Amino acid sequence: MADAAALAQLAPTGTLRIAVAISPSPSAQFAVRDGDAIKGVAVTLGQALAKRLGVQGEVLPHNASGEIQNSAADNKWDVAFLPVDAERKKFVDFGNAYHLLQSTFLVAPGSKIASVAEANAKGVGIGGVANTATFRAAVKATPNATHVEFAKVDLAAQAMLEGHIQAIALSRESLGGLVKKIPGSRVLDDAFLNSSTAVCVPKGRPAALGYVSDFIEEAKASGLVRKALDEMGLTSSQIAPAGMKP
Repeated sequence: MADAAALAQLAPTGTLRIAVAISPSPSAQFAVRDGDAIKGVAVTLGQALAKRLGVQGEVLPHNASGEIQNSAADNKWDVAFLPVDAERKKFVDFGNAYHLLQSTFLVAPGSKIASVAEANAKGVGIGGVANTATFRAAVKATPNATHVEFAKVDLAAQAMLEGHIQAIALSRESLGGLVKKIPGSRVLDDAFLNSSTAVCVPKGRPAALGYVSDFIEEAKASGLVRKALDEMGLTSSQIAPAGMKP
């Protein structure tokens, strides 16, 4: 059971509000819809955190991580599990990391792009989800390309199917699922981002931050993080080392 300060900061409404981003395929961050249910690593970890707190957990779906970060100051959610980057640290406070993240490009059927460097060329349209750490890193890595923002992954996939973009920037895990939905597409071998995925809370909640960091360390040590990844088919995903901070 949490102490009074952590409980007040983590569940001010009496319920732990768990913000999750929805995608067509799962990752350490993204959850997926399964009928009326929402499943994912973030859901499993969030509900385990709620149980540890002794409160109910409420899953709040969002189109992308950018929506989550941008609403951090609005008292709409209490905990999230997001990729780490410098821009996002302006909106949330990150606790300990639970996953090692690598992001790269999915290239369109028939494309001759074979590396990140080759994607950095005039006339190459690169799609990604707006306000995400991955897309910010993709833009930085490919300044000569044309960058197109989408509200969610499904829209980027549709744009590729329609021939409007030649590449999609996402985590390698998410692309592993997306490649199956776009016949003939390929995931590049190299990457433009090596980072981590970590638990986070809205800024100004130090007791909550300490509590969720302790929870993540327990979840890694107990095997819960590994189990959550494996249940979503993410058997090759790497868990962050003990004590790793963004």
